[in-house]
Amino acid sequence: MLPTIQYIRKELQSVCSPEETESMVRLIFRHLKNYTLTDLVLKQHETLSAEEKQTVVEITKRLKNSEPIQYILGETEFFGLNFKVNPNVLIPRPETEELISWILESGEVFQNILDIGTGSGCIAISLKTKMMASSVYACDISPEALNTAHENAVRNKLDIEFFPIDILNHQEVQMPVKPDLIVSNPPYVRESEKQFMADNVTRFEPGIALFVDDKKPLVYYEAIANFAKGTGAPGGWLYLEINESLGPEMMGLLSSKGFEFVEIRKDLQGKDRMIRAKI
Repeated sequence: MLPTIQYIRKELQSVCSPEETESMVRLIFRHLKNYTLTDLVLKQHETLSAEEKQTVVEITKRLKNSEPIQYILGETEFFGLNFKVNPNVLIPRPETEELISWILESGEVFQNILDIGTGSGCIAISLKTKMMASSVYACDISPEALNTAHENAVRNKLDIEFFPIDILNHQEVQMPVKPDLIVSNPPYVRESEKQFMADNVTRFEPGIALFVDDKKPLVYYEAIANFAKGTGAPGGWLYLEINESLGPEMMGLLSSKGFEFVEIRKDLQGKDRMIRAKI
């Protein structure tokens, strides 16, 4: 096994930092052999089968082409849970885990939770694991994303109701309940900001879930705010992940829509990343 590990290190040295490479090694062998970091040390002199070696070569080749490891392996970890991921959904990020933690820190007990733009289902599923008594609903414009999210709910043995919605044109959608928690991580990266993003994001992750027109950077937030005011339970809460550069604009938008107790929270990098408001 050690020669194969050395092969990965050599092949990735031109595209990954040493830290990233070691992370790739761990992920590959956890996926391939279910090995822990300790196993990698203790079993490094074991012999891999020809098929396993070929799998590593194929994975490494795709990594050299900047394809995200999560898509290559078809799964990722988020909030202590395992999620299927593919190019139809965004790869869940640590910042979104912080949004979930903020909701849980509030201590509020929610009866009906709605996740708008669910993607892989990571927000809805993570919240459901911590609020089993709550009814959780999740929606997305993409049928492929909804299929992935449903598979993830099944994978984690959770009952969540998924349904299609175009939040920019939601007039025909009728919710069976009035959610007292609405949460969303909508598209918020301006097209002009794409040039500063990593190649593995812009080439492989779904642009529909990432980017917005520079002229209307808050278009999804305005639609979600209107939806929350019309569909959300009075006194309920709205939690959103936001563009770090648009905190003041988001404060102004939600205040102008009549939301109360509008509050921004910074992420662990010190950037304005989340906002909440009372419906």
